[in-house]
Amino acid sequence: MANSLTTGQLPRFVEFYVLAGALVVTGGAMMLMGFNWGGWIFLSLVVYLIVLAALSTIAENRRKAVDRIVRSLVSIAFLLAIAPLISTLVTITMKGIGELNWGFITQTGGAVFDPTTLKVTITAGALQAIVGTLEITGIAALMSIPIGILTSIYLVEYARPNQWMAKVVTFLVDVMTGIPSIIAGLFAFSLFTLLVGPKAFSGFSASVALSVLMIPIVVRSCEEMLRLVPHDLREASFALGVSRYSTITKIVLPTAIAGIITGVMLAIARVIGETAPIFIAASFTDNFNSNPFSGPMQTLPVLAYTGYKFPGQDIAASNASAWGAALLLVLIVVILNLIARIVARAFAPKGAR
Repeated sequence: MANSLTTGQLPRFVEFYVLAGALVVTGGAMMLMGFNWGGWIFLSLVVYLIVLAALSTIAENRRKAVDRIVRSLVSIAFLLAIAPLISTLVTITMKGIGELNWGFITQTGGAVFDPTTLKVTITAGALQAIVGTLEITGIAALMSIPIGILTSIYLVEYARPNQWMAKVVTFLVDVMTGIPSIIAGLFAFSLFTLLVGPKAFSGFSASVALSVLMIPIVVRSCEEMLRLVPHDLREASFALGVSRYSTITKIVLPTAIAGIITGVMLAIARVIGETAPIFIAASFTDNFNSNPFSGPMQTLPVLAYTGYKFPGQDIAASNASAWGAALLLVLIVVILNLIARIVARAFAPKGAR
């Protein structure tokens, strides 16, 4: 009697063959009934799953058929999840690559009036937005990262599970995680209006708004990374007479440094593309302003938003600048993530490399 676990075996790439056949057959049927992209893809996937299940059940066994169907469903779910991301990246790249050049990066954009010819020339540039993005996000990171890491250290290393302070901090972090970004912008704008006066637009105000969004992400991610450090390492350190402070700084943090840097970068990537809080707290301007404590500042996401929402006389040029700013923002996030990976690898424990 044959073993049900070793019976039959379909060809190695049978999934691709069945999928190609389903696409061809359903495509031909859709041509006769009226072609529709969404209907074609959906019908092809249904036919693919049915045929694959039938072939695997007949040639192999029920166990392998279920395994193939589940793996196919997981693969389809993965493709559906990354499809919007790929579509967004392709769209931004195709529409923004033509605007992205050295002049766009190094010059300030805006309208220039020539009194001799009485003409207004629109200059495409994102220097003021690049500087504003880096300054506002950098100040927010300087405020948020130490607070977030120290809070996570307190929750993991010092607080007891049933301690009221730990429960309060955890509850507040959970609440802050769900705060809409526009609420953070309104909070910062209201705070600086009370402290400074009306229309207190500044880059620092926007940094405060972004820090409100960053802190809970840093706390949560760093807390999880610290909890992953084996407790045996702490006990071995304490057994050698090492203080808690030295154990945390010399053993726990270096062990979790890669995860901590990843969590920090997730927080930075989360806020660097925010538009609403910066638009409320720092407003926007075409003038170059590198002082985060005085006057409105421009950022890349706000430049992309205003390029579509408030275009200048040349609507096409404003829209092109918006796409260029969006692509430049994506590139900055990629560069920051690469730098973070290099730093994490450099400071990670040698045994983890």
